Amino acid sequence: MSPFPGRRLRTLVPALLAVALLAGGCTGLAGGGPRASAGSLAPRVDLSGLTYVVGSKNFDEQQILCQISIAALESAGASVTDRCNVGGSDVTRQALLSGDISTYWEYTGTAWASYLRETRPLPDDQVLAELRTRDRAQNGVVWLDRAGFDNTYSFVVDGATAARLNLNTISDMAAYVRSGQPGDVCVETEYASRADGLAGLQRAYGFELPRDRRETLEQGLIFQSTADGVCLFGEVAATDGRIPALGLKVLTDDRGYHITYSAVPVFRADVFDRAPQVADLFAPITAALDQQTMQQLNGRVSAGGQSPRDVARAWLAERGFIGS
Repeated sequence: MSPFPGRRLRTLVPALLAVALLAGGCTGLAGGGPRASAGSLAPRVDLSGLTYVVGSKNFDEQQILCQISIAALESAGASVTDRCNVGGSDVTRQALLSGDISTYWEYTGTAWASYLRETRPLPDDQVLAELRTRDRAQNGVVWLDRAGFDNTYSFVVDGATAARLNLNTISDMAAYVRSGQPGDVCVETEYASRADGLAGLQRAYGFELPRDRRETLEQGLIFQSTADGVCLFGEVAATDGRIPALGLKVLTDDRGYHITYSAVPVFRADVFDRAPQVADLFAPITAALDQQTMQQLNGRVSAGGQSPRDVARAWLAERGFIGS
């Protein structure tokens, strides 16, 4: 038995949703259901006669954002093809650049560090300003307004274990690893290999993680593995709803290593230029998506077992953005 006791979160995911995710999304109407009807977004923008292919990366938050985009575009009269769950960051980015998809939600930190290969620690508003200028000029990618949440990398510990071991910051984690006490650090594959990931974290906090103390897991498994004590420290996304559902404690990034990851709808420039008023369609949506809201929406999927499509449309309808 692990020395770090946790708890079990039971999530029931409908079989049809699991099949859809494995298949990489659905074609045509989102999830095979009816089109989103007009709400408060429709009077702002008329996209009748236009078509969009909407994609996303392969985790819950991205699929919720994908379904939000689909419903918003449909409510304004557009025809939409669902290509949610394309793959990881690089695969999804390439799908946009190659024209396989028209739009998806990207994160400022990901584009800054991984696509532009930047290491300058600029404030997020300056990062977004440079992305808007350089990504359009160099790659034909248009960045809209950012949402009000930061899906940055975080490290979590089971809450009871954190209290027992007095773990509150990433500096505490670094000191614990240096001490040689038992407990593994679990990270996802992408974080283990990214320029703004594990290697840089070790430099910033002055520790070296022994190879036999590191486990590389799919991020979806890290939450439960940390709650159960398989991992003492787990690398996760800050907005994931499983953090509060499993009683995990987020360690403060006291040296400010992780950059901001604001979510922004991005479009191919040729698609955007057909109807630039699409920016007005997304503006109230990005303004409404704050940190607490996104964590709650994520929790309905990851902890509550609801489908991203149902969660996205219920939230849009609650806000009056689409018809109920």
